[in-house]
Amino acid sequence: MIGRTELSVFAAVLGLDQLTKQLVLASFETGEKLAITPFFNLVLVWNPGVSFGLLGELGDHRPALLVALTLFVMMLLGVWLWREQRSASRLALVLVLAGAFGNLVDRIRFGAVVDFLDFHWAGYHWPAFNLADSAIVAGAGLLLLDGLWSARGSVSEAEGERR
Repeated sequence: MIGRTELSVFAAVLGLDQLTKQLVLASFETGEKLAITPFFNLVLVWNPGVSFGLLGELGDHRPALLVALTLFVMMLLGVWLWREQRSASRLALVLVLAGAFGNLVDRIRFGAVVDFLDFHWAGYHWPAFNLADSAIVAGAGLLLLDGLWSARGSVSEAEGERR
């Protein structure tokens, strides 16, 4: 069952993602930059693919294929969330799902994802990203940590049983 906290986190992530994208769309032309710090810019970039622009070359069918792929992955993650008992994993899955949904909204509305966070150093730029991407990465990292933590506890329990 999905709890109130999980729904609140989902709504907050989705709402902030869509709000920030709308603010950027209202304030910037494609490619326009605003330097915030020596290593961070705001810039409007359209990502027609997935992470780092991968699969951007799929042609005219790209938006529909990426929407279908996203819906399929979200369905699998939703089943996992439904069955998951550990609260850290549940929070992580909600973050991933909210981020995926935020980018899905862009793909449906625009055929591409709005990216605007541009970090760089010494002439090297990390590919631009958005808050939805940040939620996906944070959720994936939390899933990894929770999995490692749970595995560590299982190993400790197994060692304790052998003694």
